[in-house]
Amino acid sequence: MNKRTEPAVAPDTQAIQEKYDKDARTRKFSSKGTIWTVTILAVLYSLFHLYMVFNPMPALQQRSIHVAVGLALVYMLYPMFKKQDRSKLPILDWVLAAASLFTAGYILIEYQAIVTERGGIPNNVDIVMAIVTVLLILEAARRVTGWILPILALIFLVYPFISHLDFLPNMMMTRPFDLGDIFGQLYLKTEGLYSTAIGASVNFIFLFILFGAFLQKSGMGQFFNDLAMALAGAQRGGPAKVAVVSSGFMGSINGAAVANVVSTGAFTIPLMKKIGYHRNFAGAVEASASVGGQILPPIMGASAFIMAETTGINYGTIALAALLPALLYYFAVILQVHYRAGKRDLKGIPKADLPRVKQVMKERGHLLIPLVGLIVMLFMNMPIPRAAIFTIFLTIIIATLRKTTRMSFKDIFDGLALGAQQALSVMIACAVVGIIIGVVSLTSFGAIMTSAIAGLGGGSLLLTLFFTMIASMVLGMGLPSIPAYIITATMAAPALAEFGVPILLAHMFVFYFGIFANVTPPVALAAFAGAGIADGDPMRTGFQALKLSLAGFLIPFIFIYEPAMLLVDVEGLMTNAREYPFASIMDIVIVLISTAIGLTALSAGLEGFFKTHINPVIRAVLIASAVLLVVPETYTDIIGLSVAIIIFVLNYAKWKKEEPAAV
Repeated sequence: MNKRTEPAVAPDTQAIQEKYDKDARTRKFSSKGTIWTVTILAVLYSLFHLYMVFNPMPALQQRSIHVAVGLALVYMLYPMFKKQDRSKLPILDWVLAAASLFTAGYILIEYQAIVTERGGIPNNVDIVMAIVTVLLILEAARRVTGWILPILALIFLVYPFISHLDFLPNMMMTRPFDLGDIFGQLYLKTEGLYSTAIGASVNFIFLFILFGAFLQKSGMGQFFNDLAMALAGAQRGGPAKVAVVSSGFMGSINGAAVANVVSTGAFTIPLMKKIGYHRNFAGAVEASASVGGQILPPIMGASAFIMAETTGINYGTIALAALLPALLYYFAVILQVHYRAGKRDLKGIPKADLPRVKQVMKERGHLLIPLVGLIVMLFMNMPIPRAAIFTIFLTIIIATLRKTTRMSFKDIFDGLALGAQQALSVMIACAVVGIIIGVVSLTSFGAIMTSAIAGLGGGSLLLTLFFTMIASMVLGMGLPSIPAYIITATMAAPALAEFGVPILLAHMFVFYFGIFANVTPPVALAAFAGAGIADGDPMRTGFQALKLSLAGFLIPFIFIYEPAMLLVDVEGLMTNAREYPFASIMDIVIVLISTAIGLTALSAGLEGFFKTHINPVIRAVLIASAVLLVVPETYTDIIGLSVAIIIFVLNYAKWKKEEPAAV
């Protein structure tokens, strides 16, 4: 087999991930007893979720156990302070872990009284337990995700206490709420801490993160890297294209942009720098590709399943609808990478140093079978949790076909523990989002937000889309993709319903902007992690990532005005549809061609290259033509397409004249 190309530099990926991803700052215990205690609890946590698929409990009980055990693991694994000794587990954190478990124990013991005798109306003990649970969740979130999410939750939590006071605008005023109203809503009902956000975490997110952990143990990440190297490594600017392809695949499965940047970027970023890409650009390529993975079917970082649960539209329709926009996004990123390589005359990696496609597929290609099986099961409308479990079992079985991928009992045990640990950040984020959802449900704040966005839009759909975009980016800033989507779907998507925008379009729109907030400075954590590996400037890398991701900001506007991009007939789509109503083939072809030309114009204009260099004036004209293709008017489309095609033809002719001289 050919010698595999190694990165030119081996960066300290663990330190970089810990710097930009608080989720990675876990303790490394010196005591074997503590290690086994935490590991066994994590394995039991995973087994509980597998068992619940076939033997579900009442929602309040199941969700409270999910949160309580997750909280206990957070307090065991995550130190209170960044510089705290990570080799020991302090007494305080043992106490907090025990208190976390007690919050679920209380609901289990008092469940019948809560639902039958008290009817969800809390007594004094309930209120105390609710306050303790909220405080435990907020502190756990601070440790895992940082300050942004807990502060956002606290702002919402304060609102019902002051929402009746005269200093607030009239539209924000409500009736007075007491402690029982607020904390009963949060703790005793499935409309607060244990809302649909945690329900999604229990039923979908945890299982697919666990699936990702088993894929990781089987060597799927290595397979995607090797396959991308074999397919694209030798092309112009090959390592950057490898980064886009491999990070897109892995990002779709794991949904953790920063972790994906670090794991894949440790290999691809040094290679990009080695062939001549600037370090800031190299970090940005990895960031934009990793974040984009969360819009890529079939898994979309588990967000596809949450969207199906939230909208009532079946998974197959959502996956189908997400496909073309995601492919167009990656088309635009690869074009920018390609044009940058052309402008700087960057070559690929010698074929002698690359693996062969045939060899890669022979060695690890069987690992694709579980993914294919998952897609088949989901399109056959198998319940999503069961499909996830069967896929995990299928992964273990299929991995045994080759010695290099075979998992031992220890690998399976470690996979159960790893999946539980990787799920903690999303679990705690969903729990905090539950606080926000509980307040929104209690006070009707969502209706206020909808009214505010619609008011700012002034009756214009375009302006309303713009303000919805801003709201979604602000709400999604610094959050993992799943809680970002849940928040934006709750608070921003309803504004689009005021204009009769179909539910699928509205949710896809806010989903995109909640996702791409992660490459938008000043809080562009994925880009900052890429900069850390590339030894680049974080803010400059952030703006480069934003530039590479611009297609992700244009595409949602296009599919709002040209719904055929989603491949389904959104006007005829019923929320309980089990069929896949395809859009008109002609409409799909037209929007595909026009968008592809527009994104080519955008990429060439941003990079100043199409076959040969483009002067600044023509670059500006190309970018303007791309914008014209977004404007929902036939004549603007015709102008944009005509201008772009004329410039491409002229530049091609210019290149043909220059080519002999270059030779």
